[in-house]
Amino acid sequence: MSIMPINSFENYPMSWKPSVDKSKKPIYKALAEQLKQDILNGVLIPGTKLPPQRELADYLDLNLSTISKAIKVCELKGLLSSSVGSGTFVSYDALSNAYLLEETKPKHLIEMGATLPDNASYEPLLNQLRGMLQEPHYEKWFGYGRAGESLWQKDAAVKLIRRGGFETTVDHILFANGGQNAIAATLASLCHPGDCIGANHHTYAGLKTVAAMLSLKIVPIKSENYEMSPDAFEYACKNENIRGIYLIPDYHNPTTRCMSVENRKAIATIAKKYNKFIIEDATYHLHKEKTLPAIASFAPEQVIHIASLSKSIAPGLRLAYVAVPNQFKELISKALYNLNISVSPLLAELAARTIVSNQFEVLIEEHRKRTIRINQVVNRYLADYMCLGAETGIFRWLLLPGKITGAEFETLAAQQGVQVYAAERFVVGNSSPERAVRISVCAPETLEELEQGLMIIKRLLNDLP
Repeated sequence: MSIMPINSFENYPMSWKPSVDKSKKPIYKALAEQLKQDILNGVLIPGTKLPPQRELADYLDLNLSTISKAIKVCELKGLLSSSVGSGTFVSYDALSNAYLLEETKPKHLIEMGATLPDNASYEPLLNQLRGMLQEPHYEKWFGYGRAGESLWQKDAAVKLIRRGGFETTVDHILFANGGQNAIAATLASLCHPGDCIGANHHTYAGLKTVAAMLSLKIVPIKSENYEMSPDAFEYACKNENIRGIYLIPDYHNPTTRCMSVENRKAIATIAKKYNKFIIEDATYHLHKEKTLPAIASFAPEQVIHIASLSKSIAPGLRLAYVAVPNQFKELISKALYNLNISVSPLLAELAARTIVSNQFEVLIEEHRKRTIRINQVVNRYLADYMCLGAETGIFRWLLLPGKITGAEFETLAAQQGVQVYAAERFVVGNSSPERAVRISVCAPETLEELEQGLMIIKRLLNDLP
């Protein structure tokens, strides 16, 4: 009678049986790469619970420390999610890096994925730019900007941020080359690799890519009615070792929710109590007709308030104004400088003149009117379905009927000629993605293209079992 070796697992039920070439050093990196490939190739699907680390060590005849290092690498890349007592799982957002915005839009697809404002109201910007280029010393817009030259532009930043619900002063203002770069500089300066930050279960995909690049772990914080729960935030402060949180209070991307004033105050109070930073992404604040107080107004010493111009005025401006508390200003300023996230003098001047002359109000109003008309069309086509979002929002959150997942519907829609974005792109950690897709309603170039896309989406919904 033959005796089975102790670490023979041929007939043993394991959810993952990797094979690692031990000649490749370091072995933990080879194992981490194997896990990544198995996820990408569908061998391991999101939600799969991995075998305990000791079992993997026995199976592969490796030291437990080697397995632990490989698991840690994969957690920092967002591929795995673990919690004490529950084990280690393949993250639901493990595939989201493969979901990112394509460099070029496929010509056969109607774009309803990327969040783009309408492009029909840029004339005030064009007139302003023409005037600047006719001035005697126009060449200065094409040189290096100097800090002293930006003082009046900071006044413009204060004016725009005030319009978005937060009263600040010029000594708190920094400039960044777009909102996502401002988020990157903030996290790079305030966090170290391995640190945790909190966010909603579904969050802005750009945050996820920045966190992965900086080896930060995003901790999903429970929501109630699509708003981050203050109680869950406090629990995370006590138990999850988070450094801070990231929030989009108005038109949360992707779920469209606007946070109540009561919750803004509660979140701010907890951040002060536990000395946690808040990154307040104010990208969509100006879309509201009546702005609510920003979270920064309740905790100005805890909140990094980022007012991006890409969605409210024009994506091509690539400019964000960052109102930074004193305790973080030097660190974030250095990060913006060292990462070379500087702002074009031409665009900074153009934006400032547009704001100070109040032409930005004309632009915002034109965007708002057109967005309301577009959402009326959306409501007409999708009236029979749960399609969340306000009439002034540039995207909607479509809850899918039946059992189809967001990823399956995204694939189905693309096959029929429409690009939408699945909930799986936005889900954080081991959270379960909603069966939903985000529809960018202002991205189609014409109203006719919008209607064509909506007809396809409606037909697909009607045909679902």
